[in-house]
Amino acid sequence: MRTTSNPAFRNLPTGGYGNNYAGFGQPPQQAGTGYDPAPPSAANRPMTIDDVVTKTGATLAVLLVAGTITFVMELYALALPAMIIGFVLALVNIFKKKPSPALVLAYAVAEGVFLGAVSGVIGRAFANGNAIVIQAIIGTIGVFVGMLVVYKTGAVRVTPKLTKWITGAVIGVAVLMLANLVASFITPGGLGLRDGGTIAIIFSLVCIGIAAFSFLLDFDAADEAIRAGVPAVFAWRIAFGLTVTLVWLYLEILRLLSYFNSD
Repeated sequence: MRTTSNPAFRNLPTGGYGNNYAGFGQPPQQAGTGYDPAPPSAANRPMTIDDVVTKTGATLAVLLVAGTITFVMELYALALPAMIIGFVLALVNIFKKKPSPALVLAYAVAEGVFLGAVSGVIGRAFANGNAIVIQAIIGTIGVFVGMLVVYKTGAVRVTPKLTKWITGAVIGVAVLMLANLVASFITPGGLGLRDGGTIAIIFSLVCIGIAAFSFLLDFDAADEAIRAGVPAVFAWRIAFGLTVTLVWLYLEILRLLSYFNSD
């Protein structure tokens, strides 16, 4: 399986059922019984596109409900604890060998609360804050659907070279974000990547572009997992990975729109 810039896919199996469901402990036909072995359990049957769609839909639905409740009830004080909990749950989900639906949904709840709180703060900080939030949601959905169309039509092919470029770009952006955070403790504004100026606008545009192209790698990883026949339970890992990218994309779009609406 090709590598991807999304760390959530690091523990996807590289092999699957293949012929006769080999590789996942399927017992052979017992000699002399004349009976075929029992079909694989729901947890170990091969993954299908329906599994990916339903698990991703469930994860995003939980995130949306948690975010909406936080936004409507103005629970903005939960932003920091939700961010910390979400980060910890993300690490657990990334490094856990076998995906856990409960942990993936818990991550969705934490990120939903965080995004709802951040959106609420933006909504109150600007005169047209709610419009900014709506625009960011529409923009995120638009980018996701657009990249899915690009992937399905083959307009942009996911090649090893493209994968290396996107992975390198993600690492580079992460290093710059960390450097900016450290610099912000030394000098106000840090490196200027998040102060709303020209450099910050360019940086956000770059992040949005990288997040958008990361979807191509995510879709490709999901396609390869389905073709490899990995167990259906790993659809939760794909749902988690897509959610991570969506959260990043939404935050960058929201941040960019706030720059353009600042006084």
